[in-house]
Amino acid sequence: RNIRAGMPKDTKEGYNRPLPGQPDPWSPSDPKFGGFWEGGKHWSEVVADDAIDFLGQAKGQRKPFFMYVAFNAPHDPRQAPKEYVDRYPLERIEVPKNFLPEYPHKDAIGNQHKLRDENLAPMPRTEHAVKVHRQEYYAIITHLDTQIGRILDELERSGQADNTWIIYTADHGLAVGHHGLFGKQNMYEHSLRVPFIVAGPGVKADARIDAPIYLQDAMATALDLAALEKPEQVEFHSVLPLLRGEKSPAAREAVYGGYLELQRAVIHDGWKLILYPKAGVARLYHVADDPDEMRDLAADPAQAARKKALFQRLLAMQKELEDKVDLTAAFPDL
Repeated sequence: RNIRAGMPKDTKEGYNRPLPGQPDPWSPSDPKFGGFWEGGKHWSEVVADDAIDFLGQAKGQRKPFFMYVAFNAPHDPRQAPKEYVDRYPLERIEVPKNFLPEYPHKDAIGNQHKLRDENLAPMPRTEHAVKVHRQEYYAIITHLDTQIGRILDELERSGQADNTWIIYTADHGLAVGHHGLFGKQNMYEHSLRVPFIVAGPGVKADARIDAPIYLQDAMATALDLAALEKPEQVEFHSVLPLLRGEKSPAAREAVYGGYLELQRAVIHDGWKLILYPKAGVARLYHVADDPDEMRDLAADPAQAARKKALFQRLLAMQKELEDKVDLTAAFPDL
């Protein structure tokens, strides 16, 4: 029923704030700033309303239904009703362990202050600004959770909950202060890792599968559930075999990441190599032991062989994915 743009329109008051010693010109719960409030009702509530309406229509039909419910939240502008913001008083908000006032290679990796995501808060970052933005981030996520709960409640009422598969995921995480960054345009865990939760007939509750998969496997999984043949051009795989305890090509040996021509990464066996071609910088983290990615081991002579092996793996994945960025020119010593 309700048509919305792909992303809420931003307002200048929502950027580069709050500045030290100055009043904050913006409020996440004031409808006058538009954004998620454009039209008079928060977009997350509008999306949930439409999803509930669709369930009502599907209930009267015998054929299976499919819903792709794409919330905009928690993308900026991070807006939520005041009652949700008030659940997270600033005195209870903590600054991330890996907080930095400024990421040392931000400009060379495409995270300059003028980038929309990075321009949300002043730079250098202040602990106060990070706390304010994390307060608003938690609030819009909690408000989103409430809307998802409304949809699931309606599914229960429809009598179809036990016969419905649900995949819950997101397209990326946001830094909001980690490593001095605010957005998604980086290769760190806080931005690469996303939730991937599956519920459905026969799926064991509270089980966890540690196999590395890609977000795009959700599409292949939906095709599998519908007993439809996967098109030849789809390079991703159904996770249903993993849910049955079987082997699946969805469980990758290594995971590849990239942002424009400025960042590349490979994750394998608990280790991550990040490369910044323009900056000529390599970073190496043992993510299994250092989940906050605070100890860069790239310069450790003891890790030289591991770094080279990860680099060769990344080059092989580049070739497979037809990635044309020349990493060998930027990193001749690897």
